[in-house]
Amino acid sequence: MSHPVSQSADKVIDHFTLFRQPEYKELFERKKTEFEYGHSDEEVARVSAWTKTEEYKEKNFAREAVVINPTKACQPIGAMFAAQGFEGTLPFVHGSQGCVAYYRTHLTRHFKEPNSAVSSSMTEDAAVFGGLNNMIDGLANAYALYKPKMIAVLTTCMAEVIGDDLSGFINNAKNKESVPADFPVPFAHTPAFVGSHIVGYDNMIKGVLTHFWGTSENFDTPKNEKINLIPGFDGFAVGNNRELKRIAGLFGIDLTILSDVSDNFDTPADGEYRMYDGGTPLEATKEAVHAKATISMQEYCTPQSLQFIKEKGQQVAKYNYPMGVTGTDELLLKLAELSGKPVPAELKLERGRLVDAIADSHTHLHGKRFAVYGDPDFCLGMSKFLMELGAEPVHILSTSGSKKWEKQVQKTLDASPFGKSGKAYGGKDLWHLRSLLFTDKVDYIIGNSYGKYLERDTKIPLIRLTYPIFDRHHHHRYPTWGYQGALNVLVRILDRIFEDMDANTNIVGETDYSFDLVR
Repeated sequence: MSHPVSQSADKVIDHFTLFRQPEYKELFERKKTEFEYGHSDEEVARVSAWTKTEEYKEKNFAREAVVINPTKACQPIGAMFAAQGFEGTLPFVHGSQGCVAYYRTHLTRHFKEPNSAVSSSMTEDAAVFGGLNNMIDGLANAYALYKPKMIAVLTTCMAEVIGDDLSGFINNAKNKESVPADFPVPFAHTPAFVGSHIVGYDNMIKGVLTHFWGTSENFDTPKNEKINLIPGFDGFAVGNNRELKRIAGLFGIDLTILSDVSDNFDTPADGEYRMYDGGTPLEATKEAVHAKATISMQEYCTPQSLQFIKEKGQQVAKYNYPMGVTGTDELLLKLAELSGKPVPAELKLERGRLVDAIADSHTHLHGKRFAVYGDPDFCLGMSKFLMELGAEPVHILSTSGSKKWEKQVQKTLDASPFGKSGKAYGGKDLWHLRSLLFTDKVDYIIGNSYGKYLERDTKIPLIRLTYPIFDRHHHHRYPTWGYQGALNVLVRILDRIFEDMDANTNIVGETDYSFDLVR
């Protein structure tokens, strides 16, 4: 290199500026010309421009053989998340160590919290001969070393491809005294090559309930006045679960949240290490079979679980990420109906404050066009709230969305004048969304951190409001459900709008006639 090295022990430069120094610019240029053998800059620019056209969009939407950046993760992540919402529970991944490392880091990067899980460490021999011995030894080690109150077993691709039988393996392990015969070891088959994280969540919730409640026959189970609630896979679970418990407390409802991760993913730094913190007590999970009703906050996260619960003779109710005024109204009215208690006055005041906040800010929201992507329930709830604000959800996209979901979204859009330009795209990915953003422009994108690449490409501002959020901190601590949660979401959207306005009006003497102090 012809330049002196910028970095030294006496002068440490962070990566934001280090790789902009002359020696690195020269290195990257040499790498490009001598080793990459890529196309010319002119050809890259030509093809890039073509990918922003209607012609390319047609080809993009016609593809069948490849998925590019889907709005989903794999089944085991959802199953692990669900398992960690129960008291003293250690997720046990029947598969390779690399797989469990991915699941743990994916959740840790979002919640910024240690994530305890183990694996049966399957390698080539287990892939050929089966993983029974790995299960026997793994359960024994996990039980002895980490002293959980429950071990929840889930699978990876390897175990599913070779057809390992979890029920039989766990029984064999208990016969070998890996764990006591009465120790709870629920399980869920979660092949990562089908479904998504919301399917894995559903499989694990049903697996835990089946373990404690027995088979799905409709026994004449005595019922009490308690109400169960299943949050579903939710990146804002810390704030949302606590908000749900607060609301239930105001009602005076005896509520059991089935899979409460709020403490496990928000442990304090007080000098005490907690491998397991909080979670739904196992005894409460067992007794939840006697509840009069179970409410799912996310319909598409819980279809199998709700069917199983219904067969147990309970009333069930399902929502689609109830966000905003109407979404919260519907939830509170259902709680009032099930409990026989009126909606508390404090919650009515919170509703009025939310409506007032919307009225204060509606001029900045009216007519703004949005693209929304993520899990099916989130997309539905977010679209409803946007239309309440006078905004227009235009592109609503979910890789996990089904034809049923598309019809449900379209019905929601058709019910509001602000939904007339909207369309739902189930089974599509973020590369599809890119084509939509270039050919039918919107003002803002709502989704997760992966949308930052769309933001850079399309110059459309991104608002991060769903899982995963890797590049911002602590959003999960604030609720998005309930009137208080809706207010949080409203502020997040407005802040991004105002930041965008300031960024586009800050050139002195040219655009700053609109660089206003009061917005």
